[in-house]
Amino acid sequence: MPRYTRRQIIEVLIGLMLAVLTSMLTNSIVGTALPTIVGELGGQDRLAWVASSALLTMTATTPIWGKLSDLWGRKLTFQISLVIFIVSSVAAGFAQDMTWLIVARLFQGIGTGGLASLPQIILGDVVEPRERGRYSGFIGAVFGVSTVAGPLLGGFLVDSPLGWRWCFFITVPLAVVAFVVIQRLLHLPVRPRGDTRIDWWGATCIVGAASAVMLVLSLGGKSFAWHSAPTYALIAAAVALTIGAVVAERRAHDPILPPRLFRDRTFVLASIGSMAIGMGMFGVMIYFPQYLQIVKGMTPTASGLMTLPLVVGLLAASISSGIVVSRTGRWKAYPVVGMVLVGAGFYVLTLLKVDSSLVLVGFGVGLIGLGIGLTMQILILATQNALDRADLAAGTSAVTFFRNLGGAIGVSAFGAVMTNRLHDELAELAAKAEQAQAAARAAGQQPPPMPDISESALGSPAIIQSLPPAAHDAVITAFNSAMHTVFLLGLPIAVVGFVTVLFFRQVPLRSGH
Repeated sequence: MPRYTRRQIIEVLIGLMLAVLTSMLTNSIVGTALPTIVGELGGQDRLAWVASSALLTMTATTPIWGKLSDLWGRKLTFQISLVIFIVSSVAAGFAQDMTWLIVARLFQGIGTGGLASLPQIILGDVVEPRERGRYSGFIGAVFGVSTVAGPLLGGFLVDSPLGWRWCFFITVPLAVVAFVVIQRLLHLPVRPRGDTRIDWWGATCIVGAASAVMLVLSLGGKSFAWHSAPTYALIAAAVALTIGAVVAERRAHDPILPPRLFRDRTFVLASIGSMAIGMGMFGVMIYFPQYLQIVKGMTPTASGLMTLPLVVGLLAASISSGIVVSRTGRWKAYPVVGMVLVGAGFYVLTLLKVDSSLVLVGFGVGLIGLGIGLTMQILILATQNALDRADLAAGTSAVTFFRNLGGAIGVSAFGAVMTNRLHDELAELAAKAEQAQAAARAAGQQPPPMPDISESALGSPAIIQSLPPAAHDAVITAFNSAMHTVFLLGLPIAVVGFVTVLFFRQVPLRSGH
């Protein structure tokens, strides 16, 4: 294994950070543009597919990329994922109808799956475990920043003369630069293939099971009801394919997810902790702007700026913890404290009311940012430190896979809770309003007509802000109550994560390759 100087490591790190920035921007930037895209291309009934198609293929293919990097080499595999991403992004930008866009997004997710997992694997090859925290903190910071900054950048592009197509084009130059940097500066020895074989049955079952789960989480309650034949069929398929994956991996000569990984305590705990972090992080990033735009009446740009405490907290905690871990070799305290901060942040958000101070709002999301920054990259670092080098790619990809899956579960669970609570709150408010109007009519008065707030609440923030004062107050009160329940859901998630990381063994980081 070649030794890299500090300058060479930083140069390679820049390319890896650009790839992570590119992949995460792709997932977060398109949400702001979706209403405009549907307005131009049509196909409102397939809107969910545009949002979920890339997330589906990204999550499903993440563990596959790790195994391919063992077979074909890190550098070649990373460049293939970049090429797939670049071509599909250009295709998405030139989409002429919804079918074209959805297919392009599916391929974009395949490339993103490689860009989400391979940077950490390559970093594991280039840097020894003891020094790895110093650099992995930067990758974690870029991950969080790009996820939060995406909606803000997307809103700016949609409102600018460039239009929504540049939500796809803007990531292409970053991917090209990352390709050039990796081509020029990354020189890893080609790993001998020996009698290594591709585990096709395992790959099929893993991708199929993950796809079935993602389809249920992404489309359940939207394209079809939760209690419906498609839901039951997909759940049955996910269970059957999961069983098939277990059997295939136990029999495979060179499995994609080696069963021995699940006998490693650190790997199992890191996977569960990563799922908890993914659920909390993606949940707050997706639904926190709704509180700001609907309850507080902020513009998309202003709500994006209010996520700065989250970004700053994540940046500061991720980078500083990585540096300190590299100096001391001790890491367990950081995810423990991180999970406490995530729980504290969600608790602060449950205290928010319609007239809450923005200082309190910023304090709550700032705590969550600090907690995520202290936890997310340390979990991957602990996994890489515990596993043999032969399992580094598979273990890293698996932990990333579980984090993405946790994010999908979190977004779906938070959304279901918010929607159900919102409908209950609006129904209760409508019943009270109807009783008040009936009492007024019984007293010989003619009350003003009450708008249908159940439909208004599902509209855009601009529609809600234009409601009459009484209806507007009722809707934002209902939204605030629904968001309270959403943030309350983050507390048990943080508790599960905290209990999980408590069981870690403090294994000092190894020095040397």
